Amino acid sequence: MILETRKKILVAPLNWGLGHATRCIPIIEALENHGFEPVIASDGAALKLLRKEFPSHTAIELPTYQLEYAKRDAFFKIRFLGQMALMFGTIKKEQLQVKSLVKEHNIAGIISDNRLGVFFKGIPSIFVTHQINLLSGTSSGLANLLHRFFIKKYSECWVPDVKHTPNLSGKLGHTEDEISNLKYIGPISRLHKTNPEKGYDLAVLISGAEPHRSKLENKLREELKEYRGTVLFISGQIEDEQTVYHQNNTTYYNYMSTAELEEALNKSALILCRPSYSAIMDVAKLCKKAFFIPTPYDGEQEYLAKKLKRAGLAPFALQSNFKIQDIEKAAMYKGLRDINGVAKWKDLFTLFESK
Repeated sequence: MILETRKKILVAPLNWGLGHATRCIPIIEALENHGFEPVIASDGAALKLLRKEFPSHTAIELPTYQLEYAKRDAFFKIRFLGQMALMFGTIKKEQLQVKSLVKEHNIAGIISDNRLGVFFKGIPSIFVTHQINLLSGTSSGLANLLHRFFIKKYSECWVPDVKHTPNLSGKLGHTEDEISNLKYIGPISRLHKTNPEKGYDLAVLISGAEPHRSKLENKLREELKEYRGTVLFISGQIEDEQTVYHQNNTTYYNYMSTAELEEALNKSALILCRPSYSAIMDVAKLCKKAFFIPTPYDGEQEYLAKKLKRAGLAPFALQSNFKIQDIEKAAMYKGLRDINGVAKWKDLFTLFESK
């Protein structure tokens, strides 16, 4: 009897915060459930997270993009142009490594979450992004031209949102331009809604790239000294060992597994976090009230925060102005809700069935 070998699919999220990695978790699980063998590839904290979630899977380190936020808005364009030059070098390294990986591991398909160089001519390659339109200030035109250039190199571009209104990504994920390989797959989240008894008044999720991750953590630790409710505080640092400690009314974790996070957030009355797109999909999946603090100088997060506020779903504050009393405003908003759009993995994965 000859056993059929499972096709190997390379799954490669960008290491920019943890959102790209966390939204690849349901993709990896769906691949397994449909008879494929995922091979994980990333770098930094994203790779550490996925290795913890899937310890038995092959996990490969890719070149780092070395992206950084500007410390001041005036330097954004200069930094952006400088990083573009570095990014092209990384993309070239990625392409060479992917060519080697396809042969070494007999890769039958690729799913890249915002890694522009992870594709291979001759096998189905998918690009996952909610950013059809990039918001990078005066550099947006150039950035979008380059982004579209790379998107067209993939067999399909999956947008984790719905095409119709209402949707979660707004103008980020929707365009009037004709992009032939565009496919809306519905929001994806590693979390599932349950209805346990309340365990925390507030869940604080720190995420994103440095230096702003640390700055937000330090600010919130100080602000929470004035808060009297029960708090779960997750600092978003993927370290070798999980650490937990209690201080006054707050329980601190450096990180949580998906199962732990799902249970904890379902027990929380309010979630305080960045309005990254992955976080928004998670909060919407859990149908929770939220308060958002956009990353400074991040046009995408500021746009999403304003969009949700205008819709009456969630308030926000700038990091420099935030006070813990601001979270009381969340009571006046509806909270996020799961929108009607579920990824049909069986249909999506037919791309990998062709020889």
